[in-house]
Amino acid sequence: MTQLVGAAVIAALTARRLTVATAESLTGGLVAAALTDVPGASAVVRGGVVSYASDVKATVLGVDTVLLEREGAVHPEVARQMAVGVCRVLGADVGVATTGVAGPDPADGRPVGTVHIAVAVRGDAQARTLALAGDRAAIRAATVEAALRLVLDRLG
Repeated sequence: MTQLVGAAVIAALTARRLTVATAESLTGGLVAAALTDVPGASAVVRGGVVSYASDVKATVLGVDTVLLEREGAVHPEVARQMAVGVCRVLGADVGVATTGVAGPDPADGRPVGTVHIAVAVRGDAQARTLALAGDRAAIRAATVEAALRLVLDRLG
């Protein structure tokens, strides 16, 4: 299913002549991989930043350090700032970000399955919070699918 959604994202971006970049924490590059698995992706995919560590979120993507210290990395505003930041860093029209807890243990006081995704389109970012179930692989796969679907929703 993710392959079909990835292809739909690439088609929508191509039709609108927009580029995309990814900022990923819990998915570790899986969103970028889902996009670049699609033939023709090179026309619209600018690249991605795997910002697993909070200091990378701050120094590379520009996520507010006070926010990270106060809330931790698992927060919708962190996802929103990651999406905006990756657009700036990689020169993309659309940024998609993922952060959350894939397990096996809770993190930042959040339970396993707490996920925040965000999509920025030309600087306007919207975040969604998900409560996912399953093992680490299932949570990461569901996050990729949800992030790609949010891109499609935002592109209308």
